[in-house]
Amino acid sequence: MAETTPTDARPTTGGAAAGLPDGLDETALIARDLIRFDTTNHGEGRSNGEREAAEYVEARLRAKGLEPAVYESAPGRASVVARVPGANPDKPALVLHGHLDVVPADPRNWSVDPFAGEIRDGMLWGRGAVDMKDMDAMILTAVGDILAEGRLPERELVLGFFADEEAGGLYGASWLVDEHPELFAGATEAISEVGGYSITVGGQRAYLLQTGEKSLVWVRLVAHGTAAHGSRLVGDNAVTKLAEAIARIGRREWPLRLTDTTRELLAAIAAAIGADPEQVSPDELALATGSASGFITATLRTTSNPTLLDAGYKHNVIPDRAEALVDIRTLPGEEEAVLAEIRELIGPDIEIQTVHRDVGLEAPTHGPLVDAVTSALHAHDPEATVFPYLLSGGTDNKSLSRLGIAGYGFAPLRLPDGLDFPAMFHGVDERVPLDALVFGRRVLRDLLLAY
Repeated sequence: MAETTPTDARPTTGGAAAGLPDGLDETALIARDLIRFDTTNHGEGRSNGEREAAEYVEARLRAKGLEPAVYESAPGRASVVARVPGANPDKPALVLHGHLDVVPADPRNWSVDPFAGEIRDGMLWGRGAVDMKDMDAMILTAVGDILAEGRLPERELVLGFFADEEAGGLYGASWLVDEHPELFAGATEAISEVGGYSITVGGQRAYLLQTGEKSLVWVRLVAHGTAAHGSRLVGDNAVTKLAEAIARIGRREWPLRLTDTTRELLAAIAAAIGADPEQVSPDELALATGSASGFITATLRTTSNPTLLDAGYKHNVIPDRAEALVDIRTLPGEEEAVLAEIRELIGPDIEIQTVHRDVGLEAPTHGPLVDAVTSALHAHDPEATVFPYLLSGGTDNKSLSRLGIAGYGFAPLRLPDGLDFPAMFHGVDERVPLDALVFGRRVLRDLLLAY
């Protein structure tokens, strides 16, 4: 579909005019506004769409003197891309990107309206507060600060606010890479989500820089059987066959395997707590990171989690078909071997269909970008260290990798001890501290000016 440019996008302003306390940082105001756009993505093409949020971002960028464009891959599935010139044209461009869609939120389980953008207890609450409308807001304010000062970032920036990340990017980043690769011309690296947040290890603060991602394989399992009255003796029961297969997959304990990234991370953790990595198991070292272990332990091995079951339509009818969805995350390079074992686990009577599949990534854990990230963090948190880590999930960096762009996760947030940050992702009562948003804005600004 052709590129379009909105004509009536009216961003709200903050402060007292928005009914919020005076002095609230612009980053929180923008993140709050974005949360109030219900951009729920149900997957498999079913979505509320990102169009209104995209128009809001487009207007914000245009107000900063940029020339953004909105791209629609399907009705309502909108992404925004803009270029910011750099002070040093000899350096390759950097992609700075976020996504505008969010996963569903059931308001019955939340203590606040998930799409109200409520501010309570020094935090911004709502679906997307950490995944990832906070980073969207930090990008807008950090770049805005640089331009308002009459300066330019060190290198040219490609700003991307994508649709459909929560369903693999088929209507967002992946579509743009296929249909408009020229948007990313000259870029060699990218920065996005699920990295840069602080943890406490051995009494010291450290920031996790996401330098890699596991592979994703989403499969559908289909069992067929004999339809019959619920009172009959039926051995060919589709529900039973599927349940047995799902139980085998869900209970599979995949073997430990360390990648270069996880080896480096575990060595850093061991040094921080004064442990011998040869004497302490990888799982024990991961647990030393506190709540962050919720992400890290899953990067030490493949995972295979059944996530949906669908069968039958009435209590006294045995259905002839049963389906399940399984979310498989493999370590880079293990995709085919894991799928072969999944087929053995389910047996010959179960059909397996690949719903979506992407690649695993590992970017360099050392180099100029990592050095610049470390320096930017040290300017605001001098005693902190930086650890590389492999993400158990995935981001739109996977789509950009098809263009040879190395992706990192760095949405800088200095978090209080005791906040279970990984639980915020796709969780109930998602929220982010207001002061962490201010911290992220400042760190990101300094990084873009220096790198």
